Amino acid sequence: MSKKTTSNQPERYKMHVKKGDTVQVITGSDKGKVGEIIRVLPKSSKVVVKDVNVRTKHVKPRQEGESGQIMTFEAPVHSSNVMLYSTKENVASRVCYTFTEDGRKVRMLKKTGEIID
Repeated sequence: MSKKTTSNQPERYKMHVKKGDTVQVITGSDKGKVGEIIRVLPKSSKVVVKDVNVRTKHVKPRQEGESGQIMTFEAPVHSSNVMLYSTKENVASRVCYTFTEDGRKVRMLKKTGEIID
């Protein structure tokens, strides 16, 4: 009989940001930059933000006669290093959860009271 081992890490992490949100980077070399989330990686709790954490990759030529190239791409940033950003007030804020009059659970910025969803 074989025992099924379970890991301590959850399969997906609950994150405070979604694809399409405008966020500000709060730590690291890109601190202060504002961008939109392109991709969310819930398994590793990371996000890919447009024009943030840009890396270069040297790609070798694959076929005969083809030339190599230098590609640039956005590398993932940990979700704890970004904060939701209000474009109206131009301020970054923590997120809280509240209910609307019709009973929907929505995300709200703590500083401005602006509802995101």
